[in-house]
Amino acid sequence: MPVFRDALPQLADRVFLTDTGIETTLIFHDGYQLPHFAAVTLLRDESGRRHLDRYFLQHADVAARSGTGFILESATWRASADWGNLLGYNRAALAEANRIAIETLIELRSGLDMDVVVSGCIGPRGDGYDGTARMTAKQARDYHAEQVQTLAGTDADMVHAMTITYPDEAVGLVLAAHEAQIPVAISFMLETDGALPDGTRLGEAIERVDDATGGTAAYYAINCAHPTHFGHVLAPGAAWTQRLRGVRANASRNSHAELDESASLDSGDPVELGRQYAELRSTLPNLTILGGCCGTDVRHLRAIAQTLPPA
Repeated sequence: MPVFRDALPQLADRVFLTDTGIETTLIFHDGYQLPHFAAVTLLRDESGRRHLDRYFLQHADVAARSGTGFILESATWRASADWGNLLGYNRAALAEANRIAIETLIELRSGLDMDVVVSGCIGPRGDGYDGTARMTAKQARDYHAEQVQTLAGTDADMVHAMTITYPDEAVGLVLAAHEAQIPVAISFMLETDGALPDGTRLGEAIERVDDATGGTAAYYAINCAHPTHFGHVLAPGAAWTQRLRGVRANASRNSHAELDESASLDSGDPVELGRQYAELRSTLPNLTILGGCCGTDVRHLRAIAQTLPPA
């Protein structure tokens, strides 16, 4: 049975750490060739599963030493229908990959002595760096419903849609999760001007999704952007800012276009990033979920954790 589906603990005041840039870590540090940036392919064999286990446990150890909670985020960002077809999964095999991803995290959680939320990660239908592929909210609900329902049928506590580039897809995801009766978080990807790739302002995006769904998303987050890209758009007194609970920032200040064209990894400065997270937490009192995205790894999470007050 899910442990926290009825009451997500990261909605209280306690900090929860999570993992960092899983795909960039696997490719640039660990030497994996991930087709279509899909970490889910490592679940196909025992060696890949063990490697993912070590990756998650490294990050969980930072949380344990810091006295925080931890969110285990499944390696299923590329495990929806269109991406599954590109990766050679049929419908049944893709559903099984989603289930296995959660089962491995449930097993990892059983060995951890802290509050651990298990989350099913969902990615956008299109390329996360390209906001041109668009759906209506209904199309997005219909597209994502199968993966959401599969994850809802596991012991996952929630689902988390990451690198979402426009509001209508977020609306569809929230509707699909509501129908599947599982909590959902939405993480928007931002450009260097602090807006979504389609040009929508962050506050407007959150308000549009909440208005269209009755505010049923558990919370919102920012990922795949450097703190210098979005710090200036945050409005601490605004109602929409209170809905922001998480940040998974990039290590690099580069734009997505620059990152997409780069043959090397920009890991930035972990210590500086940790300080920037501390500044964000002083600006956003509801910011309780801290992790990383492209270019970050466990070094960055340690630096972030070092800025936290003693547990």
